[in-house]
Amino acid sequence: MPSHRGRRPRLYKEAMIPTEILKQIRRIEIRTSHLVDDVLAGQYHSAFKGRGMAFEEVRPYTPGDDVRAIDWNVTARAGDPYVKLFREERELSVILLVDLSASQSIGSGEQSKRELVAELGATLAYSAIRNQDKVGLVGFTNEIEKVVPVRKGSRHVLRVIRELLYCQPIGRGTDIAKALEHLNRTVKRRSVVFLISDFQDDDYEIPLRIAKRRHDVIPIVINDDREFDLPNVGLIELLDAETGRTVLVDTSNAEHRRRFARLANQRAADRDALFKKLRIDPLPLRAGQDFVEPLRRYFDKREARQIR
Repeated sequence: MPSHRGRRPRLYKEAMIPTEILKQIRRIEIRTSHLVDDVLAGQYHSAFKGRGMAFEEVRPYTPGDDVRAIDWNVTARAGDPYVKLFREERELSVILLVDLSASQSIGSGEQSKRELVAELGATLAYSAIRNQDKVGLVGFTNEIEKVVPVRKGSRHVLRVIRELLYCQPIGRGTDIAKALEHLNRTVKRRSVVFLISDFQDDDYEIPLRIAKRRHDVIPIVINDDREFDLPNVGLIELLDAETGRTVLVDTSNAEHRRRFARLANQRAADRDALFKKLRIDPLPLRAGQDFVEPLRRYFDKREARQIR
């Protein structure tokens, strides 16, 4: 029997995954890991606090220490003032609750929404493990398509990236309520939940309200410019990616273009009104645009709100 000692274990069943997908996984791994180390290292840690503070040790008081930290029992025994030191109980569980529906394949530029989601998800996952947090994935359409349990480690992040890029869902539609109900039913420990979707769905207020009470829920809204701005290119056949239905539209008709934009903007307004009602701050992103600066600003905003 041939020896496998010393051979590096394969991270994937390479025969089953196309070479281009493997290359894409590697590109995303390199880019996002460097991005986290070079740009987002401190923001994530500051934006997402651990579960509390745990006592670690005492040390002699030095001028400038907070007098409220003095351990009076030790001080009385030692005859000199001592202060308590605490450490943050850092470990969090991070859940990526990701929409894998057919509408995620849309991309009017060089990047589809799903490719943006893969890079974003990898960045969040690497941010988590760099801070010794655990990360898991729930991919959904109108069904629960993929569940990756929370784990630590770079190899685990590679699995998350693989599923974000290569998972071939059975469903085509979007059922955010079902995804949130699954989360509420299966995740008992309070977690940071990134709900990543284009939110082309309705009637998910009640499970979202329940999830917010139990977890720190952050909606990340993924859009594409063509979902709001129909170009003037004459007669075209539009395909609804989630239902498979097609409709013939005369885009040279200005009223048709305006109606298309009104419907898209009304859906976005209804979604944002729900987030405001529930006091949830969304992070809007668009395919083809750099997400790093919006993500940094969002982390900084969270940290500032915690300090006040």
